[in-house]
Amino acid sequence: MADETGIENQVVQGNEVAELMNEAVHGDEFVQGDDLAQGEDFTQGDLLLQEHGMAITELTTPRTTRHRRKKSPVWEHFTIEDANGGTATRACCNLCKKTFAYSCGSKIAGTSHLKRHLTMGSCTKIKSQECLQALRAAIGTDDEDEATVKRRSKRPYRRTGFANASFDPDGSSSCLAKMVILHDYPLHIVQQPAFTAFVDSLQPRFRAVDVDAMEREVYAVYQKEKESLLQALSTMPGRISLTIGLWTTSQTLGYVSLAAQFIDSEWKLHRRMLNFTMVSSPHSENALSVSGAISRSLSEWSMKQKLFTITLDNDCSSHDIYSANLRDHLSNMNDLMLKGQLFVVRCYAHILNGVAQDVIASAHGVIYNIRESIKFIKASLSREEKFAEIALQLEIPGTKTLCLDVTTEWNTTYLMLLAALDYKQAFTTLETCDDNYNEAPSAEDWKKVEAACNYLRLLYESANSIMATANPTSDIFFHEAWKLQLELAGATRHEDPAFSGIAKDMYERFDKYWKDCNLVLAVAVVMDPRFKMKLVEFSYSKIYGLEAAKYVKLVNDSLHELYKEYVAQPLPLTPIFVEQGETSNAPANGNNTEATPPSTGDGLLDFDMYLSEIATSQPSKSELEQYLDESLTPRIIEFDVLGWWKLNTLKFPTLSRMARDILAIPMSTVTIGTSIFSAGTGTRMLDDYRSSLRPEIVEALVCAKDWLRFSPTT
Repeated sequence: MADETGIENQVVQGNEVAELMNEAVHGDEFVQGDDLAQGEDFTQGDLLLQEHGMAITELTTPRTTRHRRKKSPVWEHFTIEDANGGTATRACCNLCKKTFAYSCGSKIAGTSHLKRHLTMGSCTKIKSQECLQALRAAIGTDDEDEATVKRRSKRPYRRTGFANASFDPDGSSSCLAKMVILHDYPLHIVQQPAFTAFVDSLQPRFRAVDVDAMEREVYAVYQKEKESLLQALSTMPGRISLTIGLWTTSQTLGYVSLAAQFIDSEWKLHRRMLNFTMVSSPHSENALSVSGAISRSLSEWSMKQKLFTITLDNDCSSHDIYSANLRDHLSNMNDLMLKGQLFVVRCYAHILNGVAQDVIASAHGVIYNIRESIKFIKASLSREEKFAEIALQLEIPGTKTLCLDVTTEWNTTYLMLLAALDYKQAFTTLETCDDNYNEAPSAEDWKKVEAACNYLRLLYESANSIMATANPTSDIFFHEAWKLQLELAGATRHEDPAFSGIAKDMYERFDKYWKDCNLVLAVAVVMDPRFKMKLVEFSYSKIYGLEAAKYVKLVNDSLHELYKEYVAQPLPLTPIFVEQGETSNAPANGNNTEATPPSTGDGLLDFDMYLSEIATSQPSKSELEQYLDESLTPRIIEFDVLGWWKLNTLKFPTLSRMARDILAIPMSTVTIGTSIFSAGTGTRMLDDYRSSLRPEIVEALVCAKDWLRFSPTT
């Protein structure tokens, strides 16, 4: 009898230790197979076992025992079933029929994981809160299980995966809102049956929210990210430049998007969306609604006195009237630098696209024929093979592949025409040997295609040069613009009417852009120490000939006027400048002349007076003049213009502030991740779903998507 009692006590103790072991090491996952023999880290388990005077080897020692009666109330809801041919057992839930590991040989898994299955809502058959509360009362207090979950959540993850991870419903809802924002999913995705079934399969305890709740989650994300951006902008050292986008909807509603571009204290370029606001008549020439939206935005972001330039993405015929009205309205509320001469900038990408569309329109008929010809050839495999055979017979190299274009992206049209030119003889031959094909372009048509490709190539290369830079500063645009202006001006004098006719339409549009923006483009490139005024002088001599000096003087005078305005503003008292100010009292006008230091008692008082006299009679050059007179920085690959100014901030404290603002001017409204070839030439359309939402939710979705792309926690 005593022996039987001892054996039963061993079994009881073994069950308790196994349950402790399971809690300490694997949570509610059963220790499978030979885990113990494979060197699993059981540090926490060892500590618990040692408290009970046992070692792991004792737990794994085979014993001949008999099972005692199971007293836990959890067994009223589970049934023991044999598994693995009788060498193990599993506990089967009587409600949902899901099975759990219970024993394998002499190893017992315990009941804690079975209790959690019922009391934590994991059982899919327990749907009402009343049943769940009744089970918790019958099986054990919910507090114990919650404490166990919290205790497990603090442990490091083991190879059992996420079984020990705690569930945070609020965090999951926030992550869902970010997913909806970043991927442009409709808000009602949370109520779609397939989505709710998918979420339920991952975490049954996550309660799907309705559309109203999803709106609140989206707005909460928007507000949190907005606070972060406000804090970042509050430390911005320079001015901001805005890009203005005009949007419309199928309901003829109007929206204005406002994005700020700026360079931070580390000389890094940033562009961030500020607002996406509904306005009345954004496309009217008076620009009152747009200027009002800009003013409200600047006030909301505490930047009323920091506006430098605005860049418009529309290329309408009334651009001059629109920009003039915008300048007039905003100049009443903001002090515009250089009397607003640099204030309104036109988007370079939209100009390229507009000119490209002019080229395509001039050869519309032949482009249509080529497009239909390619469709005919690719309609069947036999036609493709026949066309390839013809090309082989004609000894056409075939370095380019015939492909259809995407009509909304003009670069694909250019590549389609370029490939078709290589096969022009093959098209003609195909027409003679296939009665079903009669779309081959004529010799005159091919001349139009050649002319179109010649000019589209200029635009294509210019666009690719811009796209090659991830965060283009304003100085790189002058290089593309002046070369394009020169090429198009020369093309208008082409002796072949097929070429000159297309070039004249292109030049007319681009020349308008050049006249409006060449000053801001030139001022920007001067801030590149590799070129300064030298490139302006060289390029203007090519474009204007004998009249170049007049235009160079205009740029030079504007630079000096702008510099004087920066000199009139006090320098920021950063710790670096404060320390320098104690030893070097630089004059307020921005000159680099230092005041004569006091005599040090070395007998050179007369020399000190001499230095003071020549400093007064021969004032040194200003920072701008000193910068322009210095030799050009060597043109090396991967030159970082912002890095150069960061290193030379102490040398040019005033000029560097001017350079910071100029280099941050957005010459294009195209953002990272958007193709410059599909930027369009006018107003963008908001889709019907977004148009149906309340304006504040539309703004939250658009702005938060932009901010989350740069958030380190996304």
